[in-house]
Amino acid sequence: MQQRIDVTKVSPAVYQAAAALQTYVDQSGLDAKLRELIKIRASQINGCAFCLAMHTRDARKIGETDERMHLLAAWREAPVYNARERAALAWVEAITLVTQGHVPDEAFEAVRKQFSEKEIVDLTAAAVVINSWNRLAIALRVPPQVDSKREAA
Repeated sequence: MQQRIDVTKVSPAVYQAAAALQTYVDQSGLDAKLRELIKIRASQINGCAFCLAMHTRDARKIGETDERMHLLAAWREAPVYNARERAALAWVEAITLVTQGHVPDEAFEAVRKQFSEKEIVDLTAAAVVINSWNRLAIALRVPPQVDSKREAA
């Protein structure tokens, strides 16, 4: 896959704007592992190879297990996620798939039981920013950075 445009060179202000929201989310107080699960799940839904490669690597670095990452696409059936994580994943999926029925009341009620209002706003910002990164990477065909040693195996 050939990258179409390097946004960091052509329009660094766009990159910096997305990075500013990402910095807010990273400093919001949301658990780091939860933030990575959110990034991975939205990237799975959107089919963003660049973000999937990056965020699975980042999640591993902070102690997330391969098993939980492998099961993320089927989180509703997998017993490895707690109620808080499930509520956050449902919320982020609803935001990511907003064209499929907007964000249902059930998703809001579930997230409201597990998170404060500020945390819900922060989760929403986390969904918005990863979806923005996904769309930039997919539209501009940013290739995933993969470990060539693992790729050959």
